[in-house]
Amino acid sequence: MDNVFETLFHLDVNERVEKKKTGNTQLSYLSWAWAWAEVKKRYENAQYEILKFENNQPYVYDEKTGYMVFTKVTIDDITHEMWLPVMDGANKAMKSEPYTYTTKFGEKSVEAATMFDVNKTIMRCLVKNLAMFGLGLYIYSGEDLPEAEPPKPATPDQIKALTKEIENMAQLAEIAYEKAEKGILSHLKLNKKLKDITNEEYGTMLVYINKMLPAYEKKAKEKAEAAKIEVDAEQVGMELQYNIPEK
Repeated sequence: MDNVFETLFHLDVNERVEKKKTGNTQLSYLSWAWAWAEVKKRYENAQYEILKFENNQPYVYDEKTGYMVFTKVTIDDITHEMWLPVMDGANKAMKSEPYTYTTKFGEKSVEAATMFDVNKTIMRCLVKNLAMFGLGLYIYSGEDLPEAEPPKPATPDQIKALTKEIENMAQLAEIAYEKAEKGILSHLKLNKKLKDITNEEYGTMLVYINKMLPAYEKKAKEKAEAAKIEVDAEQVGMELQYNIPEK
């Protein structure tokens, strides 16, 4: 069984976020239909319940504080409950009668709640309930993207392959292996040892080494050719000096 929270929390929902601005307030919403569909795609046994109270009403009401709705979601035998007040676009609690309140910008009014408002809040509550399982939770914390998964460490085989490539480079550059390894890590701003790099950093290092190798190979070839020319010139000089007959 997989970790429900980890699976849903790392799902990027940005393209499904709906924004509504009322005055200076901007609210972010996630489509309940899409949210529920994404959960059911991954967990067929997922169930939700809209809690009902007196007279089978899907809310509780208090004259002073307003309406509150509740939902319950169960996934893989894990159950979370959630609640949400019925609010207007300015996040003010709606009641059975309209009322006014005073702000520094003057007097504002709140309309009376209708069954449409209650129904809309229930579905928003369901989405918030699903967030308790991880889906879109980062939106509620004011983040723009889901938290990245922890980087995976490079495998022993990858470290071994990288070590071989660095040894090759060090040999071509005619420097100690330790100096080559330290130089590459420093250039790529990786303040760690080779054995501690991540899978992504392995790829970065490999690309860098493969990019640099041709230059080192060319330099080594030119040096070898220069050394050969020097040897040939020395041989010619000896032939002239000692009058060595040609074969």
